[in-house]
Amino acid sequence: MTDVLPSPTEGRSGAVLPQYVPEPDEKRYPFEMPWGWFQVAWSHELNPGEVVPRFYFGRHLVLWRDEEGTPHLNDAFCPHLGGHFGYGGRVKHCNLMCPFHGWEFDGDGTNVKIPYSERVNTKATVRSYPLREVGNHLIIAWYHPFDEPPLYELDIPDELSDPGFSDWSIQHFSVAAACQELAENSVDGPHFRYVHNTEIVPEIESYETEGVYARMRSVQKFPTPRGVVDGRIDVDNQGPGFGITRFSGIVDTFLIGAAVPVDRNRCEVRFSFKTRNIGDAAMTSTVGDAFVNEVCKQFEEDRPIWENKAHVRRPALADTDPPFMKFRKWYSQFYAEGESDEHAVWAPPPPAGEGQPVFVPTAPTASRKHRISD
Repeated sequence: MTDVLPSPTEGRSGAVLPQYVPEPDEKRYPFEMPWGWFQVAWSHELNPGEVVPRFYFGRHLVLWRDEEGTPHLNDAFCPHLGGHFGYGGRVKHCNLMCPFHGWEFDGDGTNVKIPYSERVNTKATVRSYPLREVGNHLIIAWYHPFDEPPLYELDIPDELSDPGFSDWSIQHFSVAAACQELAENSVDGPHFRYVHNTEIVPEIESYETEGVYARMRSVQKFPTPRGVVDGRIDVDNQGPGFGITRFSGIVDTFLIGAAVPVDRNRCEVRFSFKTRNIGDAAMTSTVGDAFVNEVCKQFEEDRPIWENKAHVRRPALADTDPPFMKFRKWYSQFYAEGESDEHAVWAPPPPAGEGQPVFVPTAPTASRKHRISD
């Protein structure tokens, strides 16, 4: 399962890799932003006729829903004189109207009306992004740095419409790290033992990739107040922005994890959970909420790792390490601009402000409180 590489040293034995430490807001990774499908909102956040600003992919954007209920995502600035559609713009039937001079554009970004002219400006266009609304719950946008059309479609899992599962429970996170750094956890079994204090290092049974798909199957033991429970964590990724995790053991839980690049150094993550019904609604909610809270606490335990770790391009690995390099090779296909080999170690920028940083641990998880072994 492992990818064993030689120790990343140069010259005499024990030589240390030089670090690249960028200034704040400079590029801190050897890659830019991946292409693919990315969640930009939940459906309930966007009512018909509503216009909201967004900033993703290093771009100012505007998300809006026309009066017929169809969502749209466009670049934010009017090509006339630069008005931002997200701050005062309005929907007029199926068009978006600029708040500055009233110019109207359809969902494709074509100028369809200038209120003080009998003509339109055919050269005045606004970039439009392909959107999919999934399960009346997720609004997902296609991004490619060279504006390529969608290169794949998402496979929608059955759990979205399965009446045997609960209603959605959602969480939203902002992380000062690139999407890839977070996604690498999907194959990182050992970190569960040492970051999240699980009972054992999970056993990764398999990790397979095929095109835009990556599948991980693993066995896990969950510490609980009533003892250790045998379970599983199985992950199916579709591109860099849409991952499905199925937990079993304590309570069958279905999670859509959707990461979206804010810019080349930051991302947002949206979690959408469903729990299998285990009896009455109150019992399902109680057990499901406890498990969801545990997953979210573990996410917060990961945050100081992600936000402060360096990206080591050729890591020194143990012979029993999971398939980190196989994962990176799979993920690298989503970088249209390639990856830089300028530095061996890409470190975070120096701490901002005066004094030295202080680490404050998060609240203890159930794993930390109920683990039996040392």
